[in-house]
Amino acid sequence: MGTKKQKTRADIDPKYKWALERLYADHEAWEQDFAKIPALTDAVAAYEGKVTESAASLLGVLKATDDLQRLFSKLMCFAMQRQDEDTRVATYQEMFGRGMSAIAASSARTSFCTPELIAAPEEKIWGFFAEEPELEVYRFMVEGILKEKKHVLSAVEENLIAQFSEITEDAHNIFSMLNNADLTFGKIKDENGEEVALTHGNYVSFLENRDRSVREAAFTRLYETFKAHINTLGATYASSVKGDCLTARIRHYDSSLSAALSGDEIPESVYSNLIDAVHEFLPELHRYMALRKKWLGLDEMKMFDVYMPVVEVPERVVPFEEAVGIMKEALAPLGEDYVKTAVDGALNGWIDVYETEGKRSGAYSNGCYDSDPYILLNYNDKLQDVLTLVHEMGHSMHTWHTNHTQPFCYSGYTIFVAEVASTVNENLLLRHWLKNETDKEMKKYLLNRFLEEFRGTVFRQTMFAEFELLTHRYVEGGGALTPEWLCKEYDRLNTLYFGDAIAHDDLIQYEWARIPHFYSAYYVYQYATGFSAATALANRILSEGAPAVADYRKFLSMGSSAYPVDELKVAGVDMSKKESVEAALEIFRGLLDELEALMEA
Repeated sequence: MGTKKQKTRADIDPKYKWALERLYADHEAWEQDFAKIPALTDAVAAYEGKVTESAASLLGVLKATDDLQRLFSKLMCFAMQRQDEDTRVATYQEMFGRGMSAIAASSARTSFCTPELIAAPEEKIWGFFAEEPELEVYRFMVEGILKEKKHVLSAVEENLIAQFSEITEDAHNIFSMLNNADLTFGKIKDENGEEVALTHGNYVSFLENRDRSVREAAFTRLYETFKAHINTLGATYASSVKGDCLTARIRHYDSSLSAALSGDEIPESVYSNLIDAVHEFLPELHRYMALRKKWLGLDEMKMFDVYMPVVEVPERVVPFEEAVGIMKEALAPLGEDYVKTAVDGALNGWIDVYETEGKRSGAYSNGCYDSDPYILLNYNDKLQDVLTLVHEMGHSMHTWHTNHTQPFCYSGYTIFVAEVASTVNENLLLRHWLKNETDKEMKKYLLNRFLEEFRGTVFRQTMFAEFELLTHRYVEGGGALTPEWLCKEYDRLNTLYFGDAIAHDDLIQYEWARIPHFYSAYYVYQYATGFSAATALANRILSEGAPAVADYRKFLSMGSSAYPVDELKVAGVDMSKKESVEAALEIFRGLLDELEALMEA
């Protein structure tokens, strides 16, 4: 049988392509806007040394900066998405590269604004706000800049930090080169006895293989490789942690955790409450692991058995139009206008639907202030593709609400809330499916899928977050990170989280060495808090109806006009309280009860 030939973009009906021509009719229109960059950069640069000269000057530089950044956002949105349509096309690569170079050059000329703001007396700044009403829109943004004033050093010190920041980034770069370029994992035998190269990309699919020998071979080969390089990886990660702690100390933060959370005004209690709440529910994760062991019929369960579904993934073909119909039904609790906007967007130019030659893999939601939200899919008519569509539409609707409500300066939103809207949508879809599904095996699969989302996003990411906290506190207390210490502490945490149902495996102690996110300190906890918040919000939407939906829609419209914890309070969940995480984990408990009843029936 011949290999099925991949389609080209010319083979795809235009109705399944995103309508980028609404942003720029053609490349010439893009070039005309690109040509405006020097003048807009000059307009900002003209205020150098004058930012706090007068109220009019402050307003002028803020408006000019908005104009420049808004143009860059529009240019780069188009260039990136044209490039992702076919990554082989040199024209698109050049457009994207020219855009990135222009941003770097422009940033170098316009980086004076924040230092000049910080250098001025605060009473002078707020006097300008009292004098000029048009400045009011920028109040929250300026408050955020001035809030960090005590952590900004002298010009000489800032220059030194800027120079050594490139060195502190080296740990991440070294890890990336080692992990992505130098490490190879050889080959393993698949379920047919054929030798297949093991890669980062196919590792998880091997762990989901129903042949246990394949799972074990992939797990063993991967971690034996990391074990062989553990001294290099230990030194690399230790350097990264020391850089985090040193930078925090130089900038007069109480700790590296305080430094990481300060910018978004996230209380440290959010971090500690997440860990505490998850610890309280570890017995439920242990119960899940024990039941998995039973359902999989294993005398002994190892870490390489954790990813395999407890039921076969159902084969169900779902054409794109049917998926949009499912989305329409599942998101109905969010209101008719929400659903209409989402469905109209899905069917009229927001989405690039199908995989084609050269197209970027995966999925994402993007867009800019002057465009529709755009979604890249590689839709393949599978159940997973429906979840991906609904997830990315959550991002796009968050962007749509924000862009239709906020001025440009607040049109973004922070990482802390970025996954909330997408995960609310996923929750609503899974709840919709579970409520209406009549096939018992399908219901088992959906419940298992939902539980796995909790395991991978709340429990696992919290374990990672706890490991990060341990490593940074150890260094801040005068300790030196060694491979032995790192492996011992990670192994202890893994046993604590997964419990006695998992037979101990010495190789799991090396897992920390393959996690790229550890080189972006205190990042991963946001996956767990975001999922917890979304789960609680979806539950509130379904149980309380209109009032909860109204609050949630306000949240979607806030962009970055408030701090993320405060935005989520508007939606109806307070992530500074442990109860918010506990409410989500109670849903995990209920889902597990439901799956257990079905499996044991």
